[in-house]
Amino acid sequence: MSTEMTKQEDTQLENVSERPSVRPPVDIYENKEEYLVVADLPGVTSDSLSINLDAERLHLRGEVADEELGTAVEREYQATDYERTFSLPNIIDREKVSAALKDGVLTLHLPKVDAVKPRQIKVTADRKSVV
Repeated sequence: MSTEMTKQEDTQLENVSERPSVRPPVDIYENKEEYLVVADLPGVTSDSLSINLDAERLHLRGEVADEELGTAVEREYQATDYERTFSLPNIIDREKVSAALKDGVLTLHLPKVDAVKPRQIKVTADRKSVV
């Protein structure tokens, strides 16, 4: 029963296409309310981004469209796709997960379940006097 979010270094992936897939750089932040994942996915659009969430894992996959510029005379750059997997703690409220992609930066909000969020306990004064 995990309570921490961890990166999965998947060495079992097999590249079956000519196009390479790389792990994008990711920052993960934790605060009282949520985990916040910020991933750099340059060239990825919301239509070519897939975010899958199951009971234990979060999987990101972004595909970059090839630009049709003509016949390549010399080529040193090849567009790459992005793929990354994370193990999720069991304290994520999977129904409230949200994501936004802007200028190639994915911001993924993974809210914690209410049971683990800190809460303030209200103290009421007893109106009876103690003698």
